[in-house]
Amino acid sequence: MTTTVRTQVAIVGAGPAGLMLAHLLGRAGVESIVIDDRTRDEIEQTIRAGILEQGTVEALLASGVDTRAHEVGARHDGIELRFEGAGHRIDFADLVGRGVWLYPQHEVLQDLLGTLLPAGQDIRFTTKAERVEDVDSTQPKVIAVDADGGTLEITADFVVGADGSHSVTRKAMSGSHNGLYREYPFAWFGILCEAPPSAPELIYSNSPNGFALISQRSDTVQRMYFQCEPTVDPNAYSEAELWEILQSRVPGTTLKEGRIFQRDVLQFRSFVARDLRRGRVALVGDAAHTVPPTGAKGMNLAIADVLLLDRALQAFFHDNDTRLLDAYEQTALHRIWKAQNFSWWMTSMTHQMPEASGFDRMRQLGELRSVTDSRAGRMYLAEAYTGWPVDLHI
Repeated sequence: MTTTVRTQVAIVGAGPAGLMLAHLLGRAGVESIVIDDRTRDEIEQTIRAGILEQGTVEALLASGVDTRAHEVGARHDGIELRFEGAGHRIDFADLVGRGVWLYPQHEVLQDLLGTLLPAGQDIRFTTKAERVEDVDSTQPKVIAVDADGGTLEITADFVVGADGSHSVTRKAMSGSHNGLYREYPFAWFGILCEAPPSAPELIYSNSPNGFALISQRSDTVQRMYFQCEPTVDPNAYSEAELWEILQSRVPGTTLKEGRIFQRDVLQFRSFVARDLRRGRVALVGDAAHTVPPTGAKGMNLAIADVLLLDRALQAFFHDNDTRLLDAYEQTALHRIWKAQNFSWWMTSMTHQMPEASGFDRMRQLGELRSVTDSRAGRMYLAEAYTGWPVDLHI
């Protein structure tokens, strides 16, 4: 049995990008339907780290999202680069007058759903997109399977793929020619533990034993990572071994230990899609790009894409003006490649590369000193980490 519906914008994916776009379009009087193959509970329990740029928090607040970032989140005005047993603080507030918010992704999703659903937004959970058809027409279609196993056909004036790194929307646009990517020869082993914070701000530690990131989640739960082989088994280590590894990666700091209740391995990949827009179909968020987590850019890039595309779609639907749509890909790519470079730079500067020579190691330490010893170097890191302004003009 096939159900056919019509809308102005069909959004595939109910992650931060898809939900934020639906919210912005709805405020502007543009109708949309959002589909996702997960239940609401599954979406709201998508546990991922979240560092929000100040501009991202301001965009959520300015758009009317009922966000709890200022209540539940923690504002950080700097990070620590640690190497050779010493910490070097990058003071964001002093250098660029901005900060970031430690606010996990599932909290952002809860905020968005808590704003959208009471407002009547059409969000169809447990609805799996199978394919996007008629990409080059003025009425592209999303073909999906609904919760009852029936076929749902959404005909739209515009389709947006916010459906993650395995995007069916991207496949319809570009086929097997996905885009440009870089694989990394290591991964992050992540833990969640019951403990108080080990430091007031995040620590990015480069040690002879490899990289570690000492992050936070709350006053009682902490998130920590260390560099590992991509194929490592998350259950390969005992708790005592994990704490020994983590402590060895942050010499000069004593970690506060507690029961480890979650562990996982996070793979590293950089990717930019071949096309961000084709006719009346466009990509945002992880469907368009992925970055290593070292630069804290993932969710922020997604929101930046959405701010651009929202403005372009409003001009298209309200004024029949396609100039911002025509500029969307290049405008978005300008920021995306800056973020790719920053994420790669932070990764290469802090991680131990396989088969690195003694020269490579000393050069890396020289690079870290060049950043921490120079106000200009610290300012670049602060500017990139806290985020660049979003260009909403042609």
